[in-house]
Amino acid sequence: MTDTAAPGGKTEPGIKAIRLRHPWRNTFAVVLLLIVALFVADAAMRPAYDWPAVGKYLFDQRISQAAFVTLQLTVYSMIIAIILGVTLAIMRLSPNPVVNSIAWVYLWVFRGTPVYVQLVFWGLIGTIYQSIDIGLPFTDPWVSFPTRVALSAFILAIIGLALNEAAYMAEIVRAGLLSVDSGQEEAATALGMSWFQTMVRVIVPQSMRVIIPPAGNEVISMLKTTSLVTAIPFTLELYTRSRDIAAVTFETVPMLIVASIWYLFFTSILMVGQYFLEKRFARGIGDRRPDKKADDATASITGVTRVVGSGQPTVVLPPTDPHKGDR
Repeated sequence: MTDTAAPGGKTEPGIKAIRLRHPWRNTFAVVLLLIVALFVADAAMRPAYDWPAVGKYLFDQRISQAAFVTLQLTVYSMIIAIILGVTLAIMRLSPNPVVNSIAWVYLWVFRGTPVYVQLVFWGLIGTIYQSIDIGLPFTDPWVSFPTRVALSAFILAIIGLALNEAAYMAEIVRAGLLSVDSGQEEAATALGMSWFQTMVRVIVPQSMRVIIPPAGNEVISMLKTTSLVTAIPFTLELYTRSRDIAAVTFETVPMLIVASIWYLFFTSILMVGQYFLEKRFARGIGDRRPDKKADDATASITGVTRVVGSGQPTVVLPPTDPHKGDR
């Protein structure tokens, strides 16, 4: 504890900081660690998990190929979803009521129905539309080919996932664009920039810090949603492939663990990439490190001195010239 001098020559006791104790918080942490340790110990000895079988099938060729197919579904679907989502977001911001209404109806349909139901519909597209015809309306088609031949189950899975995800990406992009102050667009227009230049150089770079976090979550969610393409049916992705192997070997729980480990591996990589992207686009946002030299210079100019003590106001002293007495 230190004493501070107050105006008038009086000495007042300083402030002694006492660290706040949190006994219940520490107790809760210890209980959680005990629960986790008990679960791990139980899982290591429980026969149903069959860890030797997990190690046997973890790098099985069939599982590895299915994991690669899952990555393909995720990447292709997200690329289409992002392009279509940006288009829908711009349509939603359009002053044209027809364009705006079409985008709103699209979002209403694809956000309002379960993705599993949508994938079932895409699996039945060959029954609903037995052929794809290209030509002028009400005339004989120029080219016609069967739908089941033109659209494989893999392509239908990508289309179904991408169209559903585009509805969510559109709202994410729209929120990011609206987060940028309208004055930025007005300033860019005053500088003679076109609409495209304004979006690319001004609006989009500033909106990315808002878009990246939810978009990263959507990529991770897409990776896991690929397990639903069995509704089409498409059976070569990770979950369905591991389920088929379990149906033959009767090792359901170990195969579920194998699939979960691969999903966790991919999502961990995506989370690391998301972290660095957020850090990249968040530069210049938030608290900055104080410049001590600048603070000292400001203090010497303003002559502001704070006195520590209970109930003591700020004392403002006029700036002094150190060489005043030599003149």
